Amino acid sequence: MSNKKVFVSGCYDLLHSGHVEFFQQASKFGDLYVGIGSDATYLEYKHRKPMFPQKERLFMVRNIKAVKEAYINEGHGVIDFIPTLDIVKPDIFVVNAEGGSKEKRRLCEERGIEYIELQRTPHEGLEARSSSSLKAAMQKNDNEAGESKGIPTRLDLAGTWIDQPYVSEHHPGWAITISLEPTFEVRDRCGLSTSTRNIIKKIWPVKLPKMDPEMLARLVFCFENNPERTEGHVSGAQDAIGICIPGLCRHYYDNNFWPKKVEICRDEMTLRFLEQHLVMIPLEPRKPGCSVVEGKDITVEKVKALADAADVCWEAIMGRNLDGFAAAYKASFEAQTAMFPGMINPAYINAPQQDNGFISDAIAHYSAMADVMAWKLAGAGGGGYLALVVKDAKEFLNSHSEAIELHIRRE
Repeated sequence: MSNKKVFVSGCYDLLHSGHVEFFQQASKFGDLYVGIGSDATYLEYKHRKPMFPQKERLFMVRNIKAVKEAYINEGHGVIDFIPTLDIVKPDIFVVNAEGGSKEKRRLCEERGIEYIELQRTPHEGLEARSSSSLKAAMQKNDNEAGESKGIPTRLDLAGTWIDQPYVSEHHPGWAITISLEPTFEVRDRCGLSTSTRNIIKKIWPVKLPKMDPEMLARLVFCFENNPERTEGHVSGAQDAIGICIPGLCRHYYDNNFWPKKVEICRDEMTLRFLEQHLVMIPLEPRKPGCSVVEGKDITVEKVKALADAADVCWEAIMGRNLDGFAAAYKASFEAQTAMFPGMINPAYINAPQQDNGFISDAIAHYSAMADVMAWKLAGAGGGGYLALVVKDAKEFLNSHSEAIELHIRRE
């Protein structure tokens, strides 16, 4: 075997066959050394503790046959492995395709280290595995076993920002949302209304109470927007409505915080249509200090474009017109970013991520795919999740293990 030193780095929480196969493939280039993300780094980027603490993850990785030695990375941020590089002094740095980045490539060039990207492939005869898909599967199994599904979240489809009176005062319009089962890790600061969701958990920690959904949404909205508070902004009603009202929903705003009317669609074929054509890609959370309202430019023409796109989007969904839905979805996001360019501020979306390069790189990568028809950043943007309209969600999920399958809440 070659005496070259090979280095890989990652968190390796929920160790699975995909990790082992990656280690085996990397070890073909030489003796394999592994850097493991510390508990502190994991918490910083995932906004939760790992399932297995660093000592346990180190023990498991060290005892994989393909691994020569493993270490806990003592650095910070997206390149927390630099101190480990100084220890190992590798000849080759191997990453999987999703974990590659310009910063890692540049670092290797500066240090004279060969940089190799491997495609994520399962071991022969085994299913493709990823940590995110395993977490989703465990959540799904709990649900099927009758366990609580937890507090839902919501995805905005069109008309985002119209629920703020300083927007709808220029022109009224609809916001369109879907309520999602939490079958995946719902991360903070990622555009899925986690601030409202966390408020709900203070009242109902396990699940939503059984009561009229619109009245429940009103209660949540009022609780979150305490009139006695002296700082912060009034959260848009679309967050409470999108979480509390099952199915697909549109709500009409006209210079007020609460909508004048709410329309709900629970038609099974329509909900299946959306599930068949929507997926999400996890990105890094919105960076601290990121202001998506900085530089806003709200005009009658721009708000009308937002409202018009939401109208067309709803009609396309009702008609299960995929081309029309994708075009209106795209037009709505373009109308949002025309008013709020901070949603895709280069200062934030060009900031390096822990595992996936730059957010702008991820946008360019996925938006260029032949089976991706439209894209948007969830919620107020700045990071979080890339919500894609695709030709066939099942096919996309089969070929992209990092993608998240969406389940719309029926009741």
